[in-house]
Amino acid sequence: MSSQVSDEARVIPLRPAPARPAKPGAEPAVDKEPLWRDLVGEVLRRERRAQDRTLKDVADAARISLPYLSEIERGRKEASSEVLAAAAHALGLSLGDLLSLAHGELTRRTGAQHRPAAAPHRPYNGLCLAA
Repeated sequence: MSSQVSDEARVIPLRPAPARPAKPGAEPAVDKEPLWRDLVGEVLRRERRAQDRTLKDVADAARISLPYLSEIERGRKEASSEVLAAAAHALGLSLGDLLSLAHGELTRRTGAQHRPAAAPHRPYNGLCLAA
């Protein structure tokens, strides 16, 4: 018995394939939660543009290569906390500010659609033992 092995490599995409346009009369697609790297990149780009600064200016101030900062802004690279802090500081933000803005964007996008229904409050009737 012979088994056939494909010569093609199995490719696992890093980013989901773009959704196809919905056909008329089809049910709407369920939105997936955005990736954290996309949110952080969008916040960095929005803050940079709000300050009318170029990628080169911010990359130089943060001591990050211009292509790498561009990849971060486009959500193509998962940056370390050190790199994110440097980019944030170059824009006059703290790392906490950057993450808070990204969290706000995530909350705005996902809204109530992903929140579980509120469960009724039940008092805890357990037993606690201490040694």
